[in-house]
Amino acid sequence: MKEQELIEELKLGNQAAFRHLVESYQSMVVNTAMGMLHNMADAEDVAQEVFIQVYNSIYDFRLESSLKTWIYRITITRSLNAVRSKVRKSFFTRLEDFFLTKREVGIGESSLPNPQKRLEEMDHSDAIQSAMNTLPDNQKVAFTLSKYEDLSYKEIAEVMQVSKSSVESLLYRAKVNLQKKLLDYYKNFNE
Repeated sequence: MKEQELIEELKLGNQAAFRHLVESYQSMVVNTAMGMLHNMADAEDVAQEVFIQVYNSIYDFRLESSLKTWIYRITITRSLNAVRSKVRKSFFTRLEDFFLTKREVGIGESSLPNPQKRLEEMDHSDAIQSAMNTLPDNQKVAFTLSKYEDLSYKEIAEVMQVSKSSVESLLYRAKVNLQKKLLDYYKNFNE
């Protein structure tokens, strides 16, 4: 089914067209979300939200970009929202833990993680994920689309609605920032 035909069928509410859309783009959406969230359950939740949004918003799709690019944009927005939500929940959990008394936590226990112990328990993928989470959103998006989705600079520029040179710059800065974070991690880990 050609893209224009698929879009028209989706606008008519054709369930078979929607199934075709999901089958065609599900892997891309889940992989992109996974690259941003590093958790399969969260990535699958985002994918479900993406397809619901596509279904509900297909009437507003203006054909200014390809359907694939539009779905990437929705996926990135939903993934970034999920990351922000996780950060907020984590902050409030740590804040609640901070204000618990020793009796509530348990004598001799602390709900706050020991930074040294936490570093020792982290493996390489956790270090990378942690470093990725410190990147500014635009660098994280560009890096994810490049490394996890293997998109070209031109495709990334389309998805992010920036110039190709901006993508090159974002990727360069992401790599520099990741290298710095990982060097700091390994320096601290080996001390």
